[in-house]
Amino acid sequence: MQSKALTISDYLSELPEDRKIAISKLRACILENIPDGFQEVMSYGMIGYVVPHSVYPAGYHCNPKLPLPFINIGSQKNNLVLHHLGIYGMPELLEWFTIEYPNYSKTKLDMGKGCIRFKNLDTIPYDLIGKLVTKVSVDDLILMFQKIQKK
Repeated sequence: MQSKALTISDYLSELPEDRKIAISKLRACILENIPDGFQEVMSYGMIGYVVPHSVYPAGYHCNPKLPLPFINIGSQKNNLVLHHLGIYGMPELLEWFTIEYPNYSKTKLDMGKGCIRFKNLDTIPYDLIGKLVTKVSVDDLILMFQKIQKK
């Protein structure tokens, strides 16, 4: 479910109150912990954190007009979602996250390749997400992306 909102405040205003609170907390957690160099934008109909073209002019290979994505958070039909390109492309980060998750949440981890889904808004492990966000710098993400591109 992608929003057509052009600004983050418009996006948040579209959400039901419980989801607005959870997304706002997730956003605050990311903003508090994200390494320098990433930029917060609306991306793919969600709140996104990207490497701006001023840092990585090549942009995203699927559409070079778009900046290189790092994290997206959004509200979907049945859950909140956090897309994380680092988990998708860094096996050691995925392993760390899956090992740590049970220490922060009693719910079963629900995830795809780079997507973490939260059905119960009361069990989002904000502290773990904060730690996850710190583990990938802009330079780390660019290097990972370039390695994947060479394959």
